[in-house]
Amino acid sequence: MHLPYPERVTVSSIRDLVDLVSAARALPGGTRVVLIDGPAGSGKTTLAGRLANALGGVASAGAGQFDPVNPLPDSAPVHTLHGDDMYEGWSGLPVLDQVLVDQVLDPLSRGQRGGFRMWDWHRSERTHRIEVPPRPYLIIEGVGVGRVAARERASVLVWIEAPDDVRLERGIERDGEAMRSEWLTWMDSEREHFASDKTREAADLSLHGTVHLTEL
Repeated sequence: MHLPYPERVTVSSIRDLVDLVSAARALPGGTRVVLIDGPAGSGKTTLAGRLANALGGVASAGAGQFDPVNPLPDSAPVHTLHGDDMYEGWSGLPVLDQVLVDQVLDPLSRGQRGGFRMWDWHRSERTHRIEVPPRPYLIIEGVGVGRVAARERASVLVWIEAPDDVRLERGIERDGEAMRSEWLTWMDSEREHFASDKTREAADLSLHGTVHLTEL
């Protein structure tokens, strides 16, 4: 479903990215789905937030920050979802087909409401349900969200990457030194996933997480 460009496109600004997304085909229900994939710590969440703002929405507070008391109204033009809310812990990458594809993208592709229960990393269980109604734009960021079954239902697939040492430093800064071994194990598993899934090669657009896109 994503843009069938004969060659990968290039952008130098968030405005360029907005133009690319706006020109993409929407799902039958009217939602344009943007998948932002790439290794952990590459800058996916930051890019998703900037894109959400530029599309007329509000940047997400981040994974794990969903507030069931104040959910995003159905009238909001942009919704951002995070892979970290879909995985089931550090070994949860394989469940993305079940959650992202079966519970979110498939219903949206039929013009129906999707949704899933958020994974709570501290309690190691699924808790609040995140509703995903059809909207003009849906941004989904996270490692593995550009997997084959998902990108077949998407409008644009963006790949973003950064050097391993930069990504690990960002991860330890966010999660703490105690999580270093988990990060190293995760980096191995995502490397295997990307090698078999060919996500980078399939992307409509490739960005470098250490290069800042201008606004205009």
